[in-house]
Amino acid sequence: MAAVHSIDPARWQDRFEVLTGRAAGRFARVEPRRRARALVLGLLSELPRKNCWTLAEHAGGATPDGMQHLLSRARWDADAVRDDIRGFVVEQLHHNDAVLVVDETGDLKKGTATVGVQRQYTGTAGRIENSQVAVYLAYSTPGLSGALLSFVKYLHSA
Repeated sequence: MAAVHSIDPARWQDRFEVLTGRAAGRFARVEPRRRARALVLGLLSELPRKNCWTLAEHAGGATPDGMQHLLSRARWDADAVRDDIRGFVVEQLHHNDAVLVVDETGDLKKGTATVGVQRQYTGTAGRIENSQVAVYLAYSTPGLSGALLSFVKYLHSA
């Protein structure tokens, strides 16, 4: 049975503010920086569906325009943000036996309206199907059961 770890909300909020503060300078303007923070909070939320509409609504927006702008046109250094996050994770969770787990997962889809959906091979079905493929990264240590941090690659490639 996996160990259960309690989360101190105040400490979590403090660490989140440190992390977002570290990456703040990677954005050319304050609006994309605030929107990126709201995007991450939305992705970490318990929303049943996560897309630009639901994430924008979760952040108090009336339309998905701001989230779509962040992911497609806003000026920010995604590579530097990735490096800032990696540095933070290493500082906070450093363990000599830690591993980075990369998992490519295909989700079968019926329509074609979702970003990245096309006919492609997916191991989920074991054949070419209409699907969306995502790459997940997780930092895992022996003392902390399972994945601690998970990012969807589309943040960088969307």
